[in-house]
Amino acid sequence: MTSTAPSPASWSELLGPRYRSTSAVLAGGVGLHAVNIFLTTSLLPTAIGELGRESLYAWSATVFMVASVISSMTVSRLLAHRGALGAYLFALAPFFVGTMICAVSPSMEVLLVGRAVQGLGGGLLAGLSYAVLREALPEHLWARATALVSAMWGVGTLAGPAIGGLFAQLGQWRLAFVALAVVAAAIAVIAPRALPRTERVRGGEPVPATSLVLLTLATIAISVASIVGNRTHMLALIAVGAAFIVLFLAWELRSPRRVLPQSTYTRASSLKWIYLTIAVLASGTVSEAFTPLFGQRLAGLVPFAAGFLGAMMSVGWSATMIFSSDISRPRAQTAAKIAGPAVLAAGLLLTAALWRDDAGPVTVILWAGALAAAGAGIGLAFPHLMVAAMRSTDDEQEGAKAAAGLNTVELIAMAVGSAFAGVLVNLGAPSALASARLLFLGLGVIAAAGVFTAYRATRQAEREDAGPPYVRDAK
Repeated sequence: MTSTAPSPASWSELLGPRYRSTSAVLAGGVGLHAVNIFLTTSLLPTAIGELGRESLYAWSATVFMVASVISSMTVSRLLAHRGALGAYLFALAPFFVGTMICAVSPSMEVLLVGRAVQGLGGGLLAGLSYAVLREALPEHLWARATALVSAMWGVGTLAGPAIGGLFAQLGQWRLAFVALAVVAAAIAVIAPRALPRTERVRGGEPVPATSLVLLTLATIAISVASIVGNRTHMLALIAVGAAFIVLFLAWELRSPRRVLPQSTYTRASSLKWIYLTIAVLASGTVSEAFTPLFGQRLAGLVPFAAGFLGAMMSVGWSATMIFSSDISRPRAQTAAKIAGPAVLAAGLLLTAALWRDDAGPVTVILWAGALAAAGAGIGLAFPHLMVAAMRSTDDEQEGAKAAAGLNTVELIAMAVGSAFAGVLVNLGAPSALASARLLFLGLGVIAAAGVFTAYRATRQAEREDAGPPYVRDAK
C-alpha cells in the first residue's frame, strides 16, 4: 500500500494541455452515461405515447440498471485484456449501438432491447472512467480527476431532464438519442489521442462466473422489487435479492475467482470499509427520484420547478466535490471522510422534519437548502474515499480491480437503495406526507451508519500506513 502523501495538484494542471484530452474523455464517458439516464426518464412519457405498451414503462430503468451492473463487474478483466484505450473503445461500441436502437425503435419492446444494450456500454464506461483514470493520470491528480468525473453525475441530473424535455417538447424524442450517439462517436474519435495504450495481459485471471451469476440474480430481484405494486411481492423479492447478496459474499470469500479485490475480504484491509461507506453515500442519492413527486404533491410545484428541487442534492454534492478535492492534508482528508456521511444524514433527517402539506415558498426554499446540504456531505467525502480505494494496494492488477469495483458498489447500492425506498414510500401511501417523511428518515438512518464505516476505514488505513507490525497484529 502507498503511504506517502500526494504532492499538491491544481486544476490548471489537470485541465491544461498535457491532460486536457484525457480529462475530457474520462469525464465525457461518465457524463454520457449520466445524461442518458436522466434524459431517457424525461423522454419516456412522450415515447410511450407513440410506441404504446405503457405497462412496460418501468422496465426501461430496470433493464438498463441490470445490464449496467452485469457489465460493471467485467471492467477489470476488460482493461487487462484490451488495455486502457481498447477497453474504452470497446465500451463505447454497445453504448452507441444501443442508443441508435432506441432512436429507431418501432415498438416499446425494441426500445427495451436498446436500453439493455445501452446499459452494457454505460456500466463499462462508468467503471472504466475510474479504472482508466488510475492508469492515465499521475497519482497526485487522482483526487482532482475523481472529483471531475464524479461531478458529471450532477451535470447529468441537471442537463439530462432539460435536454430530454426540450426534445420531447419539440416532438423529436428520437433525435435526442441520435444526439447522444453523435457525442459517443466524438468521444471515440478523441480517445486514441487521450488514453494510454497500456500493456495487455494474455490469459489473465479467469472470469468469476459464479460470482457474476449470483450478483446478477440479486440485482434482478431487487430491481424488479422496486417496480412491483404488491407490497408482499416487493418484500419477498427484496428478501430473495438479499439472500443472493449473502451467497455472493460467501462465495467471494472462499473462491479464488472474485469480482472484487481479494483485500476486500481481508480482515486487516480498509477496502471493505471504504466500499461500505461509498455504498451508504450512493444509497442516499435514490431520494432524488422521489423528491419531484413530493414537491408537486406537497407544495403544488409545476413539473419544471419540482425537477429543479429534485436536482438540489446533485447540485450540492457536485459543487462540494470540486472544492473538497482541494483538501490535501491527510488529517483534513480523514475528517472529510468521516464528516461526509454525518452531513448527509443531517441533511436527510432535516428534510424529513421539514416536509409539510400545503407548503409555501419559504418551506420550499428550506427543502432546497436541506437537500443541497445533504448532497454536500456526499461531495465532501467522495473524492477522498475513491482515491483511498485506488491507493489500497501497490499491485497493479488488484489496484485496477479496486478502482473498477467502485462503480459496481455504487450501482448495487443504488439498486438496493431504490428497492428500500420503494418499500418506505409504499408504507406511507396513500399519504404523500407520510411517504416523504418515512423515506428521508430511513435514508437518514442509513447515512448515519456511514459515520461508523468511514471511521473504521480511516483507522484501518492508519494501521496499514504504520507498517507490517500493525497489519500482522490485525490479522
